[in-house]
Amino acid sequence: MAAKTTKKTAKKKPARSAATRTNPSRVSAASGNPAKVQKATARDWIAGARLRTLSLAIVPVALGTALAYVTLGYNLALALLCLAVAVFLQIGVNYANDYSDGVRGTDALRVGPSRLTGSGAAKPRTVLTVALVFFGLAAAAGLAIVILTGIWWLLAVGAVAIVAAWFYTGGRMPYGYLGLGELVAFLFFGLVATIGTVYVQIEQVPFETWFAAALAGFFAAAIMLVNNIRDRELDARAGKKTFAVRVGDLPARIVFVVLLAGAYGAVVPFALLYTWAPAVFFTLLITAPVALIVLLAKTPGELVLALKLTSLAALLTGLGLAAAIAF
Repeated sequence: MAAKTTKKTAKKKPARSAATRTNPSRVSAASGNPAKVQKATARDWIAGARLRTLSLAIVPVALGTALAYVTLGYNLALALLCLAVAVFLQIGVNYANDYSDGVRGTDALRVGPSRLTGSGAAKPRTVLTVALVFFGLAAAAGLAIVILTGIWWLLAVGAVAIVAAWFYTGGRMPYGYLGLGELVAFLFFGLVATIGTVYVQIEQVPFETWFAAALAGFFAAAIMLVNNIRDRELDARAGKKTFAVRVGDLPARIVFVVLLAGAYGAVVPFALLYTWAPAVFFTLLITAPVALIVLLAKTPGELVLALKLTSLAALLTGLGLAAAIAF
């Protein structure tokens, strides 16, 4: 009789997914133990937006608007809508990344800040819904730009941007798992965002725009790369083949430094054309130590610091150059 009871109990025991087996916090959540996993607070949701990455959205819009201003004059309404598209898209991709990595179990072994989905603090469906809401807000802002400008082919550009945001870690073959994340970040948060901001305001693309776009793109790729360098070993174990995983630790660190050098190389033409632009090189007081930290870092904490400083340097460099161009 005892043997039969044991057999029935074993049949009723729910199977655990791979993500649950490898993530203690999700195991606690599944078992209904609130002492170990607490429901996400407002602070957790704000952290999930990863506000430090918003420099990726702000810099190209600031640079594009400054270039529009000195060429034919800027349009404040369109500039703000461009900023809304970029910011909402960035926040959306951050939540989408949280959701996709969480349900795949990629975040189960992460060493950085905990994620909403991976930690079990929020339901996957809720995180996905929030991501889709921000994508929707980005789409609405983009539609407003199209209506105001009458440039209807921009709808296709916006659709591609949203698709790219989702498939970074979403879908069956996310390009973030193929080592293409940095390249796509360069394209969309560099070229597309900067050139697009200029074009919707003046319907021209001055030649300096390409250098500004390169600056924004190099910083965007560098921010993504240093984050992936931090997670390289655990990403490799989880099957996430980022660029850092594919090329190896030291080459990835060297590429990070090259990206920073590329960003400052893009400042040189502006330094020759605009009186105050050379002052932007003072931000090297931040980025030079960051390059050294990344080359020599031994712990994830050092790379987290490098990520924060790179984001700060990107913001100061971009806004500083935009001010130098405009004034």
